[in-house]
Amino acid sequence: MATIEKIHVLQFRNIENQYIKPNKDINLFVGDNAQGKTNLIEAIYFLGHNRSFKTKNLKDLIPFDKKSIKISAEVDGSRVVLERSKSNNNASVNKQKINNNSKLTHLLPTQIISPDRGFIVGGAPKLKRSYLDWGVFHMEPAILQTYKSFNRALKNINTLFSSGDSKQVDFWLFELATLSVEISSARTNYIERLCKKMERPFLLKTIKPFSPNKTLSFLFSSGWTKEISCLDQEAIYGFLKKNINSFAKVKHLNYGPHKATIDFFLDSQTEHHFSRGEQKSLSIMFWVAQVLILVEMGVIPVVLIDDVSSELDKQKIDLVLDCLLGLGVQVFLTDIGKRAPAVDKKKTNSYKINSGVIEVF
Repeated sequence: MATIEKIHVLQFRNIENQYIKPNKDINLFVGDNAQGKTNLIEAIYFLGHNRSFKTKNLKDLIPFDKKSIKISAEVDGSRVVLERSKSNNNASVNKQKINNNSKLTHLLPTQIISPDRGFIVGGAPKLKRSYLDWGVFHMEPAILQTYKSFNRALKNINTLFSSGDSKQVDFWLFELATLSVEISSARTNYIERLCKKMERPFLLKTIKPFSPNKTLSFLFSSGWTKEISCLDQEAIYGFLKKNINSFAKVKHLNYGPHKATIDFFLDSQTEHHFSRGEQKSLSIMFWVAQVLILVEMGVIPVVLIDDVSSELDKQKIDLVLDCLLGLGVQVFLTDIGKRAPAVDKKKTNSYKINSGVIEVF
C-alpha cells in the first residue's frame, strides 16, 4: 500500500521549502489561482516517476535563482530522495542509489486526474496509450523490458529507412513483429479486465450519476490495419516485408503498437461528438476503474486530483472521494476552495497554499 507519511519539497517551481505530514486518507489543498497547488501535485508525481507530467524541460521546474530541485519523502517506511540539476540526476531509496525509474513507480504508484494531463475520452492517442500502458505495467511488470526492446527496434528501423538502407532492415522487422505481439497481448488482456471492471455493480453504483442515458462502448485499435491480427506474428512480419518500399518512402514505420489507441462510443456517436461534460465524466469513470483494478491486484496507488471543482460538480466530487475512501487509497486534491467536499474531517487534512507556502487550516 502506497502511503506518503512525510514529504519535503525544496525549490520546486514556486515551492521554496515546504514540509508536510499528510493524512493517510484525504489531503485537500486550497488556494487562489497561480499560488502553487498544481506545483505540489506535480512534485508528488515527480517523486514517483522522476519526471514531470507538464514539461520535459528541467529549467521550467527549477526556480530562476536556484540551481537544483530536491524532493524527499517517507513512503511506507522507506525514504525516497530525488535531486535534479542540469548536471546531476540522483534518485535513492533508503540511501541506496537507483538507476531504474520503475523502482520508484512500484514504490509510489500514482493515478493522476488533472486538466494539464488531459482527458482519456476525447484525448490524444498518446494519452490513451499512456493510460493503457500504466495499467499494463502494474499488471505485468516484466513487460517493461518488452517495451524497451520494442522502442529500440523501432528506432533502428526508422534510422535505416531514413538513411535509405532498407536492405538491412529485415532483422529488426522480425524482432519488432515478435515484440509487438507481446505488447498487444498485454494490452488486450488489460482491456478485457477493464471491461469486466466497468460492469461491476460497485463501480456502476459509484459512477451512475456520471453516465449519460446511452450505452458506452470502446474499441481497441492495435495500430495495425484491420486485416491483420495484432496477435499473429507471422501476419505482421509478412505485412512489414510486403510494405518495405512504402515505409522507405515515408522514411519511418507508420504502423504498430506505437500507433495504437482506444476509440470510445456512446451508442453510435464517436467521442469527438461528446460534450465536454461527457468527456470529463467518462474519463473519470475510466480513471476510477483503473484504481479499482490496481487495488484488486494489491497495488494501492496514491491518487492525485488537481483543480477538482473545475472538472466535477460537488455531487460527483463527493462520490469519487467516497469511492476512493472505501478503497483505502491516499488522496491529494487541490481546489480554489469555493465548494468544500463533504468529507469526514477526521480523515482529512486541509491546507492553504499562498505563494508556494503551505499552512494547515
